[in-house]
Amino acid sequence: MKYKLLVLDVDGTLLNETKEISKRTLAALLKVQQMGVRIVLASGRPTYGVMPLAKSLELGNYGGYILSYNGCQIIDAQNGKILFERRINPEMLPYLEKKAHKNKFALFTYHDDTLITNSPENEHIQSEARLNNLRVIKEEEFSTAIDFAPCKCMLVSDDEESLVSLEDHWKRRLNGALDVFRSEPYFLEVVPCSIDKANTLGVLLEQLKMKREEVIAIGDGVCDVTMIQLAGLGIAMGHSQDSVKACADYVTASNEEDGVAIAVEKVILEEIRATEIPLDELNTQARHALMGNLGIQYTYAAEDRVEATMPVDHRTRQPFGILHGGATLALAETVAGLGSMILCQPDEIVVGMQVSGNHISSAHEGDTVRAVGTIVHKGRSSHVWNVDVFTSTNKLVSSVRVVNSVMKKR
Repeated sequence: MKYKLLVLDVDGTLLNETKEISKRTLAALLKVQQMGVRIVLASGRPTYGVMPLAKSLELGNYGGYILSYNGCQIIDAQNGKILFERRINPEMLPYLEKKAHKNKFALFTYHDDTLITNSPENEHIQSEARLNNLRVIKEEEFSTAIDFAPCKCMLVSDDEESLVSLEDHWKRRLNGALDVFRSEPYFLEVVPCSIDKANTLGVLLEQLKMKREEVIAIGDGVCDVTMIQLAGLGIAMGHSQDSVKACADYVTASNEEDGVAIAVEKVILEEIRATEIPLDELNTQARHALMGNLGIQYTYAAEDRVEATMPVDHRTRQPFGILHGGATLALAETVAGLGSMILCQPDEIVVGMQVSGNHISSAHEGDTVRAVGTIVHKGRSSHVWNVDVFTSTNKLVSSVRVVNSVMKKR
């Protein structure tokens, strides 16, 4: 496939205004991962605040990543390992605190599952803590209390003019030491020098040995512009300001109108051909799912035929050493499921509805059976597959009928 990595901003892009992933967006993102495209969640949120979204999208099962703190960290979603990290020198904290105090700005930073601040009563800070499910810790002597190197610090004020003034001053004064930018009218972010989503994404691409032409990036804010420009295909959300849209190759619908799903369906799912499906990647990504636990491996995929193998071993045999009928049905459903996903349209999802099998002969421990699925009926609302399971000597073991329901995404 042309694209191998999908990078998504979180707030205002992946999430709607109620801070949820819509059903249509979730279905589309699960499907592109099943087709071999990895997902990166690129957010200004702390890592702790992005982790629940990564779990909802099953990034850990499909080789996905978290790019948090606007680029200060890269996390492997499968094992939580930090692949890249940049932090602020703690010696800079007294200076930041002094400027915040002089301008009567609130100040906070993150540490694991906590938010540390000198102004816990501030409504914007309270909202940030709720958004990321963080415990708030009050420290009046902020710089003295911070005994670690933070990924970023945030200054908070409703006096936007004063924030802009300090931002301009710091861009000259801190040039080469720290970077500053406003992520919201009331937030002034301080991060390590040269840290932004694009630069950190570039680090990840080097580690994955991917080209920028293989990347799609979707975002809605000024902080996403460099990322959008770096990607082979940069997409802006429909509600983005004009300056963001001007930097994108394509503008999708808003986050309230399933803009991410629409873009993914159009740019990725409509372009997928059965011959392009990366079976090796699908097999690798499914190692922690049911098919991986049973040792099922896809071996062939086309629009009207899908094949897979499964060993007859301790995972799939009955106590007396022959293939378990339940494992056979799971193999058949796995084959028919991929076949229907290939056939359905980008705005459709597939759900298993019925499976029935006739077990004709047995396969013994030590053998490897082969399932061959062929489409019997391709309707608008259902697919019917016949899946025959053979031994390694081509003896028919079972003949299974699988019915999948095809539904429009909502």
